[in-house]
Amino acid sequence: MKPSVEPRLPAWWLEQALASEGGAEPAPPLAGDERADVAIVGGGYTGLWTALALRDRDPSLRVTLLEAEICGAGPSGRNGGFLHGYWAKLASTRGVLGDEDAVRLAQAAEAIVPGVRAFAEGRGEDIRLREAGMLMVSAAPAQDAAVDHAVAAAAAVGHSEEAVALSREEVAARCASPTFRRGVFFRDGATVEPGLLVRALRRAVIDAGVTVHERTPVTRIRGQELTTPGGVLHAPQIVLATNAALSAWRPASRSLTNFGSYVVLTEPAPEALEAIGWTGGEAIVDGRMFLHYFRTTSDGRVLMGSGSGPIGFAGRVDDRFSLDGPTAARAEAGLRRLLPGLAGVPVERAWGGPIDVSSDHLPFFGTKPGTRIHYGAGYSGHGVGPSWLGGRILASLALDADDEWTRLPLVTRRVPTLPPEPIRRVGGGLVRSAIMACEAAEEQGRRAPLAARAGAALPRLLGMELGTR
Repeated sequence: MKPSVEPRLPAWWLEQALASEGGAEPAPPLAGDERADVAIVGGGYTGLWTALALRDRDPSLRVTLLEAEICGAGPSGRNGGFLHGYWAKLASTRGVLGDEDAVRLAQAAEAIVPGVRAFAEGRGEDIRLREAGMLMVSAAPAQDAAVDHAVAAAAAVGHSEEAVALSREEVAARCASPTFRRGVFFRDGATVEPGLLVRALRRAVIDAGVTVHERTPVTRIRGQELTTPGGVLHAPQIVLATNAALSAWRPASRSLTNFGSYVVLTEPAPEALEAIGWTGGEAIVDGRMFLHYFRTTSDGRVLMGSGSGPIGFAGRVDDRFSLDGPTAARAEAGLRRLLPGLAGVPVERAWGGPIDVSSDHLPFFGTKPGTRIHYGAGYSGHGVGPSWLGGRILASLALDADDEWTRLPLVTRRVPTLPPEPIRRVGGGLVRSAIMACEAAEEQGRRAPLAARAGAALPRLLGMELGTR
């Protein structure tokens, strides 16, 4: 199975954002010894939001951010650009956190979209923010349950307005496809262009007085010293904001693994979007475990993503997460199946990247015992919005604060432990294949083989989460 366009980097988002900067030079690498009050490793959303939160709370803090490539080169510049909190995840977070904490998390995350909007407007940055909500659609009979559970979960906690059931006709009024059976609308949802957001954050961080060193990988952390190829940074507080790369770091690796997620992007086709009525800008996901996620762009393109990529092994992040043709082909197949009205619209680009999936599908934040090394990871494919929360949480941890951020269940809960390697990779790979076989069969209107159904049911029987939903 091959895609019509082979995946490659940089992502289209980042390429466009860099072009709009007119060839801005990377920040200089670290050279020699430097000192800071807080060192941040990672120049994606989490690290940049953390830097801004720290400087906002204490402008006298010396904050230095180290990025191995350039800010936005990782998943922050490659993702689908879905900006939302946790009302859309309530059906699963209730089982992980209980009703009270699930609602508390969802309510705290309601500040994400307004917070990002305020950031962009305050700095005059155009990040292509579009606040149009999000749809989950059922695209096969087996996916009806995901829609039903979303609606029932919101009603059960007294917030039915957060998940509004839509009939087939009501879904078609927003985006017409013969594949969509029915759906649910979440008002808490928006889209951004990821590359524009991450580069806007970089500019804001530099303007706030944060020292940024790009092309500066951290090769060792010992005590309060961060060693790089060109020098050493000394800091009493250290924040690790490298997300997928933390799957190789022992304190996080016990509850974290990586999956590949790939997208295809069409050429501009505003007329085709007009023909199917998808002009409101809603972000859309389907009801699969390895879901499809799709959205439009300001110039009338469609991005279709598939979270069905390869599973990681022992924390290695290699070319499987960015150059895997079969996963890009599955994303393209999803485009053609879910949106047949775009059949004649060519795919222009394809790219991929790793997503850090936690054992319970929620991010976790903490401090390594006996140190002042703080970390966060496990966004599980939903990091654009929650990284805004993550920045505030990590800033509070670095400042040793006991506040609304450090009391969130993203910090306080016990995160389940995954099986060790190689059991995790082998078992996870087998279950992944079983789930994909079941979902393909469901979409083709046939019953999956017994072995596939048994394998797909295994994680639930063991109380584990797998996939990107």
